[in-house]
Amino acid sequence: MNSAKILIIEDNEDLGFGLVNVLKKEGYQVFFEKTGETGLETLGKELIDLVLLDLKLPKMDGLAVLSEIRETHEDLPVLMMTATSNPKPAIEALKNGAYDYLMKPFELDEMKAIVRHALENTQLKREVLRLRRQNQDQHPANQLLGKSRQIEEVRQLIQIVSETPRTSVLIQGESGTGKELVAGAIHHTSARREKPFVTINCSAIPEHLLESELFGHEKGAFTDAKSQKKGLFELADGGTIFLDEIPSMKLSLQPKLLRIIETQTFRRIGGVSDLRIDVRVLAAANTDLRELVTNKEFRDDLYYRLKVMEICLPLLRERPEDIPLLARVFLHQFNKEFNRKVRGFSKETENLLLAYPWPGNVRELKNVIERGVILCQGEFLLPEHLPIELHGKQGVQTHGQIPLGKVSLGEMEKVHILEVLKSVDGNKSHAAKILDISRSTLREKLKNYQIEL
Repeated sequence: MNSAKILIIEDNEDLGFGLVNVLKKEGYQVFFEKTGETGLETLGKELIDLVLLDLKLPKMDGLAVLSEIRETHEDLPVLMMTATSNPKPAIEALKNGAYDYLMKPFELDEMKAIVRHALENTQLKREVLRLRRQNQDQHPANQLLGKSRQIEEVRQLIQIVSETPRTSVLIQGESGTGKELVAGAIHHTSARREKPFVTINCSAIPEHLLESELFGHEKGAFTDAKSQKKGLFELADGGTIFLDEIPSMKLSLQPKLLRIIETQTFRRIGGVSDLRIDVRVLAAANTDLRELVTNKEFRDDLYYRLKVMEICLPLLRERPEDIPLLARVFLHQFNKEFNRKVRGFSKETENLLLAYPWPGNVRELKNVIERGVILCQGEFLLPEHLPIELHGKQGVQTHGQIPLGKVSLGEMEKVHILEVLKSVDGNKSHAAKILDISRSTLREKLKNYQIEL
C-alpha cells in the first residue's frame, strides 16, 4: 500500500522533516503540519490513510486532536508519539482509539514496521467490509424483489421469524414463487447466519435413499453401507435445513422428522445411540398440505409442528405491479451474463408480459427474459423474441378456441397444461420440464383440473 497518504502532526520541525524524508523513501505520500489545528485542516482536504500524531502540541494537544479525528474519521489509524516516560497519556490515547504509540526516541525501522502493519490492517478491514457488503447484496433477503403489498408482507414475516431461530416455518407457494429464496432469507437474517444452510429437494431423491441422505448411516447398516455417512441434519448442526417439496416425503419417514423437530435428536440408520443437534427446520410445499392431511397422505402431527409459522407466497399474476421491475432486473442480469446491450422492452412486449398469467411464476418470467436476451439483436426486446404462449390469442385459442379475455386464470392454466402435454404426446416428465415444475406439482394440477390421460 505504498501509495498511501500519511499525515504527520509534530511541533518539532527537525523530527517532522526527518520522518517525512524516511517515509517518502518508502513510497508514501507525506503531509507535515506543526499544530493540531492545521493538521485537522489538512485532514479535511486530503484522503489521509494514517496519522502520526505527537501527544504534546502547542494550544491543542494530541489527545484533543485524536478526539476530533475520531469524530469524523472513526476507522483512521492514528499512531501517537510521546517523549514522556509517563505511560499514562499513551494509555489514555489507546483507550480513546489510537492504533499504537511510539516512545521517543524510537528506531526508524520500528516506526516503519508499525506504519506498514497499521496500513495493512486497515486495508484488510476495508476489504472485509467490502466483501460483507457484497455478500449482503447477494443475500436472498435482498433478492426478494418487488414493491407490491404481498411481497412487503412476506418481507415483514421473514423479519419476524428470523428473530426466533428455533421456530420451524412452513413456506407454501406454487413452483417458481421463490420458496428457497425465502428460506435462505430467513436463515441469513437470523442468528444462525454464520452456520450451515443445507437444502434438499425431497422429491428429487429416491424414496429408498432419502432416509440415508437426511439421517446418515453407520458402516454395515445395509449392503452398500461400506463406511459411516453423516446425514444432512448432522451437517446442518447449528444452522438451518430446508426441506423443499416436503409432501413428497413418504409417511414412514415422517415420524423421524417429527422427532428431530421436537427433541433435536436423531439416530443414524443402523445406529444404537441418539445424536443431539441444534437445527432449525424450514419446509416448503407447492400443494395444499391440509388437503393431504385430510386424505391421510401426510401426518397431521407433523403438519401442525411444521406450521408453527407459515409464509404463503403470492403468485406472480397476483402482483402484476412487480412484473416490470422483475423483468428489468432479469434483463440487466442477462445483459451482463451474455455481454448484450438490450436497453429495454417495447410497449407491446410490456403489454404481453403483463397480460400473461405466468403459471411458472417468477422462474418462468426469468426464463422468458433469458430467452429474449439471447434472441434479441437490437436495442429493445420485441414480441417476436417471446415464446408463442405469451402471444395471447395464439396460446389460448389453440385448444377449443377459448376466447381471450373471457376465461378465468385457472382455465388458462389448464389449457396451457393440456397444450404442453399434447406437444409431448402425454409424457408427464417432458411436460413438467417444459412447464418448469416438478412431476409432483404436475400430478397435483392434473388432479385439480380433473385432467385424465
